[in-house]
Amino acid sequence: MRAGHLVKSLTKDFPTITRVKWLNLIVLVITHALSLYGLLRVPMLTKTIICTACYYIFSMLGVTAGYHRLWSHRSYVASFPLQVMLILAGASAVQGSCFWWASRHRSHHRHTDTDLDPYNSERGLLWTHIGWIIFDTDLRAGPADISDLKKDPLVQWQHRWFLVILAIFGYALPMCIPGLLWGDWKGGFYFVAALRMTACQHSTFCINSLAHYFGSTPYDDRHTPRDHLFVAVVTMGEGYHNFHHQFPMDYRSAFHWYQYDPTKWFIAACHHLGLAAHLRVFPSNEVAKGALTMKLKALKSVQDSIAWPIPSDELSVVTWETFQEEAKSRTLLLVSGFIHDVSLFQDNHPGGRAILAQNTGKDMTAAFFGGVYKHSHAAHNLLAMTRTGILAGGVELATEHSVPPSQRLVISSTLSEESDVKPNHDVKVVEEKS
Repeated sequence: MRAGHLVKSLTKDFPTITRVKWLNLIVLVITHALSLYGLLRVPMLTKTIICTACYYIFSMLGVTAGYHRLWSHRSYVASFPLQVMLILAGASAVQGSCFWWASRHRSHHRHTDTDLDPYNSERGLLWTHIGWIIFDTDLRAGPADISDLKKDPLVQWQHRWFLVILAIFGYALPMCIPGLLWGDWKGGFYFVAALRMTACQHSTFCINSLAHYFGSTPYDDRHTPRDHLFVAVVTMGEGYHNFHHQFPMDYRSAFHWYQYDPTKWFIAACHHLGLAAHLRVFPSNEVAKGALTMKLKALKSVQDSIAWPIPSDELSVVTWETFQEEAKSRTLLLVSGFIHDVSLFQDNHPGGRAILAQNTGKDMTAAFFGGVYKHSHAAHNLLAMTRTGILAGGVELATEHSVPPSQRLVISSTLSEESDVKPNHDVKVVEEKS
């Protein structure tokens, strides 16, 4: 019962399943079963484990630097030898042909988080990780321009011969390397081939699943992609997914030099070796705008949780006579043209209760601004919270002090009511004029 409840919970957001993609399911089951058997029954040689790790990097670069950044987003131009290496490496990861993979990935970017998105994150973590791979539905991927992929002879060659290339570079070659070089045929089959392939599968799946669930949204929060170091580690640098979805044509997934993105470093190294050119980067100024917008949005949330002084246009205009009469029953001070009721603050005043009580009904502007004591920003902010009115005419109004320090910079929404963007998505800093 508990297992059934768990399965139901994990699949509650799945679309209606029409059939099982048996070929995909069989491939996944076989590779996982072989990996598990190898881990339990086959001796591990150090050389073979190192070879497994190296071949894993080779395969993943085929997906990240090849399928993804080169062919899906055209984020750089690769020489023909590099293209050949990447397209063979991508096939060894068993992620489908480059043509199939890039076509769906472009659809994912164009229709993110909708039913036209092949791995729509709104369908749940399990669906985006593996569900869409093994189940078929009535939903279809949304349209995307793939005319360049149809005209690319290397991509079309790999698409036609994918199963043959997969057999050679997915199983035969990784098994033969340790088998021929140091006689570990079993290790080559179970580790370099099967275990490495299983790791590649889940690493790539994480780009569609974990990268849309865990982490922060430093550039935009309209859609689900997020940035997270752990996801970057398990996906060869694809974990800075919030950046990537905002700036998909950039050859980097990680904007800052210190962020973990070995795929970025690989492409940069190829550039220095003359194997890659025209590395595309989004203007840093525009990247900074996105980052600033999200920081301001976070600050706007903090700002909205804070109590602020009553706006000047909502305060009553009070005559001198009324001010004098009211000052007899409570402690009212005039500072910069504003009438302040400091009755509740008298016992907390650092200068003592008497200094406030004896000056009720008086203009204390000069005294407040240095005549008696030059008050701090905190005092200005607190005083503004006690405003109860504005004196009508003829009294000094120190305009440069009418706006308390805490309100010199405010964040205000600039969205129109017709906008379909989430409220407070775009914000700006406004410097209030006194």
